[in-house]
Amino acid sequence: MSWHEYISEKEQEVRDLKHRNEELKHQNEILLKALYDSKSEKYKPAPIVDNQLNMFCEIELEQNKVEEQTTQVKGYTKTKKKHTGRQPLPEHLPLEEIIIEPEEDTTGMKKIGEQVTEVLDYTPASFIRKRYIRPKYAKSEGGIIIADMPERPLPKSIAEAGLLSYIIVNKFVDHLPFYRQIERFKREHKLPIPSSTINDWFVAVCTLLDPLYNKLKEKVLDTKYLQADESPIKVMDKVKVGKTHQGYQWVYHNPLQKIILFDYRKGRGMHGPKELLSGYAGVLQCDGYSVYDKLAKKEALTLAGCFAHVRRKYFEAKSSNPKLATKALNIFSEIYRLEKIAKQETENRLNYRNKHILPLVQKLREWIEQESIKVLPKSPIGKAMSYTINQWDKLINIFKYDYVELDNNLIENKIRPLALGRKNYLFAGSHKGAGRIAMMYSFFATCKANEINPYDWMKSTLENMPTTSILDLENLLPNNYQV
Repeated sequence: MSWHEYISEKEQEVRDLKHRNEELKHQNEILLKALYDSKSEKYKPAPIVDNQLNMFCEIELEQNKVEEQTTQVKGYTKTKKKHTGRQPLPEHLPLEEIIIEPEEDTTGMKKIGEQVTEVLDYTPASFIRKRYIRPKYAKSEGGIIIADMPERPLPKSIAEAGLLSYIIVNKFVDHLPFYRQIERFKREHKLPIPSSTINDWFVAVCTLLDPLYNKLKEKVLDTKYLQADESPIKVMDKVKVGKTHQGYQWVYHNPLQKIILFDYRKGRGMHGPKELLSGYAGVLQCDGYSVYDKLAKKEALTLAGCFAHVRRKYFEAKSSNPKLATKALNIFSEIYRLEKIAKQETENRLNYRNKHILPLVQKLREWIEQESIKVLPKSPIGKAMSYTINQWDKLINIFKYDYVELDNNLIENKIRPLALGRKNYLFAGSHKGAGRIAMMYSFFATCKANEINPYDWMKSTLENMPTTSILDLENLLPNNYQV
């Protein structure tokens, strides 16, 4: 090896080490942010001064609408919030009036008015015993007549629809595990209910609602536009005692009909979405996960990208290359500012997008092509730029349809209850248990999307499920619920 070759080799090693060091530093910053920083990715755009990007203006930030009062004090300016006063209590709450007369004798005095003070109190939820009494009658010609028992969700159980709904909503909407509910029942009502009993009730309810869950799977695909994402969930591994299995909740969102489906699968491979999306021919909006690309090659579906995932790459690169990352984030801010206007153009949304937003997106690509040759490919900003280019065709597909959103944030919001639930019950007890979790999150996420009270829906559904035919199951879905 010549001296020149030796020097070149060592210089390459130094460059590789620098790249590796930069990558490790970036990963460390991401981990520290995940541990200690706010999870918000809100960004306040900086002024854009270069001529290349002077067409991009700053996004209008939402302002706090609380009136502020400014007072000049020696040395500094003090800002004091002006409060509008206490909000009145909701009129729909039950009202108990308590009249308090003065202790003094008011005989002969004239009442000139009254002072009213409203306060808020709480009475803990109560259990009640229902006793079904069915008289027996002897017929004159022989035989006995007695009324039939009304249909109940679990005929051989003491639990009625209201109690079952209360327990299940507490766990999957309010994230209160069964064992904590059991402790509350003991403490507040002196009612000991074994954990095995509540688990049996839950399994029985899931068995009852399984046909409705299958109907939800069918209806979520009845659309021309679908969003997809996936989230991990720990599952107890009965084969490897003491260890957990990494399963995944695949989430599908039908924004046009406001239906959400959680579909549990043991892995993150292609099998799950391939099975569920077989025959689907609409638009599927997703992130850059390669499984979706492979699926699109086998199925007649169109992939749409997600601007939020692309933007996130630049947000993460901001600490390592603030100059370029800031310019990119300013562009995204302007894109989203214009999208707010486009949403108001209900009849001409697509035209507005193509006229005002699409040219901006094309400018973004031009800027990336110019700047990408100046940065290290493996640096955070280099990876962000590469990711943008790799997702480009899917991003452009968004602008072919007036009903496709710029990003997948709607479905990410639907996944948040799963993350909250994980913090409380940590893992599912089995793969079947993870499937039941998927069922309940599907129902309650759909309730939330349609602004339906989850308890009211669950109670009504459990009461009507035993007498509803398979042909009429669709009427029981949360998006079809009528108060």
